[in-house]
Amino acid sequence: MKQRLAFKNTARPRSLFLLTVVIAAMGAAAIYLVALPTLWRVSLPYALLFAALGVVQIGTSVAVLARSTVIRILVAAAGALTVIMVWLLGRVAGVLPAPDPWVAVNTVVGLTGDICVGLEIIAVVGLAAIAARGPRKHPTRRRRALVAVALTPLVMIVLLGTALGVIASSDGFVGAGLPASTRTPGNLPAGRVTTVEYCRPDGVPLAMDLYTPLDGSGHSGPAPIVMYVHGGGFSLGDRKLHGLGAKLAAHDGALFTPLQEQLNSRGFVVASIDYRLAPGTPWPAQIADVKCAVRFLRAHATDLHIDPDRIGVWGSSAGGTLSSLLGLARPEAGFDHGQYMDQSSAVQTVVDMFGPPDLTDFAESDLFARFLLRVDFGASSAVRRSASPITYVAPGAPPFLILQGTDDASLRQSQRFAQRLQSATVPVTLVEVQGAGHSLITPGERPSADELTGRVVDFFTATLR
Repeated sequence: MKQRLAFKNTARPRSLFLLTVVIAAMGAAAIYLVALPTLWRVSLPYALLFAALGVVQIGTSVAVLARSTVIRILVAAAGALTVIMVWLLGRVAGVLPAPDPWVAVNTVVGLTGDICVGLEIIAVVGLAAIAARGPRKHPTRRRRALVAVALTPLVMIVLLGTALGVIASSDGFVGAGLPASTRTPGNLPAGRVTTVEYCRPDGVPLAMDLYTPLDGSGHSGPAPIVMYVHGGGFSLGDRKLHGLGAKLAAHDGALFTPLQEQLNSRGFVVASIDYRLAPGTPWPAQIADVKCAVRFLRAHATDLHIDPDRIGVWGSSAGGTLSSLLGLARPEAGFDHGQYMDQSSAVQTVVDMFGPPDLTDFAESDLFARFLLRVDFGASSAVRRSASPITYVAPGAPPFLILQGTDDASLRQSQRFAQRLQSATVPVTLVEVQGAGHSLITPGERPSADELTGRVVDFFTATLR
């Protein structure tokens, strides 16, 4: 008995391995703690749970660094294991009550929760190994050097994962999720941007920015509205114009600011939305959110002073795919569910900016694009086909304008998509932008970014006014 107590109370020597696994535990805690204010707004019980887990993890990590006894190490491992169990119960078993407690960390990068749990797994396994092996004799200098070399990959993974996770979870320290206060629709100030909550799927509040035209901007009566859906491979980015999410969404490549300004000047209201990101929230949550946004606009058309029969949409990359789906996938596709089900999610016109229309055909795409496709949709060809706009092409669809760079991997897909739309007697125009890649702001491209902006504005004006 005395030997067992002595074994438990004998401090393990501080080592690079111990320091690495403790940093993994503290880094994982930092990831969910920096998003705690957002989680607080989503769910008070989950916020209290993660606040308590954070206190436990940080406290036990400091205690282990101060004196690494077996008892302290095992308590620290138990804290990390609890976080893993919360993730398993929510993401794998699906038994936790809504809302999703990981939504706060996944608002900018849908993998952030997985990064957090990966660090926790490193912490649990490492701490358990240290507790089990018992005290060791003081290692030689040569042995320490060999251990340091062997641990270098693990140290890099832990440091990189912590840095990426904390930055993504906090949206580059700009603030994740909804702002501190949101307005309800109605009496929105002219010439301003106002953030509202448009839907709350499974208890998760989703934000929409509304850019209203100046008074006297040339329209009378309810205004037409155009909604922007950001890109980012279905798993990256957000609606905001600053911070990490804005960079990942590549709003510049979608000509967002010039389009928003010119559309407002012609009397259009412009909406820009967040949607839940994969794989933190699996498909088809993304298209369900986009459709819910359109139903929200129709439900609040009177309050927003917009015309429910003149709604357009545009998006780039994954946002282009979602915009095309919005124009083509009818209710029988099964993507309409949630709030405002008495309203239609149909739109009257679509601008698709280099959005892949066939997610079953990525052979010509780069490794990162194929990785995102696998993360977002898995290996099922049926799931990928259901997420592909080209699957739903049929007569009666709204007019399409497709902008596609000639140096982009999805050029062939866009050409085939345009042909399929044309064969179905859907009005479609394909503009192949010479010299452009996966963006519409490539230097030297033809037509130029300014010309493309004018063409998109003219298209919306012609189809919605």
